[in-house]
Amino acid sequence: MLPPTNPDDFTDDEASLPENHRSGYVAVIGRPNVGKSTLINAILGEKIAIVSPKPQTTRLRQLGILTRPDLQIVFIDTPGIHQPRNALGEFMVEVAVMALQEADVVLLVTDASEPVTEADKNVVEILQQAREDTRNHLKVIHVLNKVDRAPNPEKYQQNFEAQRALVPDAIWTTTIATDKTGVETLLKLIIEQLPLGPRFYPEDQISDLRTRDIVGEMVREAVLLHTEEEVPHSVAVEVEEFSERENGVVYINVTIYVERDSQKGIIIGQKGLMIKKISTHARREIERFLQTRIYLEPHVKVLKNWRKDENALRRLGYRIQR
Repeated sequence: MLPPTNPDDFTDDEASLPENHRSGYVAVIGRPNVGKSTLINAILGEKIAIVSPKPQTTRLRQLGILTRPDLQIVFIDTPGIHQPRNALGEFMVEVAVMALQEADVVLLVTDASEPVTEADKNVVEILQQAREDTRNHLKVIHVLNKVDRAPNPEKYQQNFEAQRALVPDAIWTTTIATDKTGVETLLKLIIEQLPLGPRFYPEDQISDLRTRDIVGEMVREAVLLHTEEEVPHSVAVEVEEFSERENGVVYINVTIYVERDSQKGIIIGQKGLMIKKISTHARREIERFLQTRIYLEPHVKVLKNWRKDENALRRLGYRIQR
C-alpha cells in the first residue's frame, strides 16, 4: 500500500540531508499521446501513471516522486494540451496550464517520429506565456521522445530540426522510454537544473494520489485498452468500496460510468465477455501494484453527458478550478 499522502503528516530531519541536497517540481507537458506518462513511469521505475495508445489518457494532475539520498524530484504528470470540446476537456487543459505555475523545471515532450503539429505549436505558445510570466526563471528541457519510431533517417532529421526550432533556447535531449541510458541522461539534465532545497514528501512516497484513486485509474486503463471509437473517452471510474477482508483479500467495488446505453452494451459485451476481459486485465495490474490478492467487482452505469456536467465532473474527481 502507498503511505499517507498528506505532506502535513511529514516531518523530516533536514539536518540529516546533505548540504547539496536538491529538490524541485518538474512539470511534464506536451500534446496528447507523445509519451509523457510512459516517460515518468520509466524515470520512477514504477508504474504510477496509466498509459494507452488512446489520446488524452491522462486526465488528472498526478505527482510522481523520485527520492534519492541527495535529491527529491516531484514530477507533475499532466493531461495532453488540446482544443477542449467539453467541460472535461477544459478541466484537463486547465490542469496542465496550472502545473506550469508550480514548476521549477518544465519537460516539453514532443514525438520525434512525427512532424510538428498545430497542437505542438499551441503547447509551446502556452509554455512561452508561462515563461514570460515568470520572467524566464522557468527552465525548459525539450525531450524529443520516440526517436526509435521515425520512418527513416531523412524524415527523422526533418522532424528533429523542426521540433528543435520550437523552443530554440531550451536544453534538449532525445530519448526512448524503454532505453535506460537515455532516461538516465535525461535525469542528469533535470538534476542539473534543480535548486538546492529540502524534501517535500517522505522518502518512501511515490505519488500524491490515494491508493484507491490509482486503482480506479487502472480500471479505466483496462477499458481504454479493450474498447475503441468513442467509448474510451466517455468512460469514468468511481471506486465505491476499497477494503481488506478477514481472509486478507482486498475487495474493490467499482462503477464504470458511460454516457449512453449503447456504450454500456459495448463495455459489458456479448454474454458479458468484454467486462470479463476488462476485469481480468485490471485485476492483474492492480494485484501487481498492491502486491496482494484482490477481488474486483465492476458495475457499468449510464450517466448521461457527464463530460459536459460540472456537477458530475466534481463528483467524479474532476474539480474545476475557478
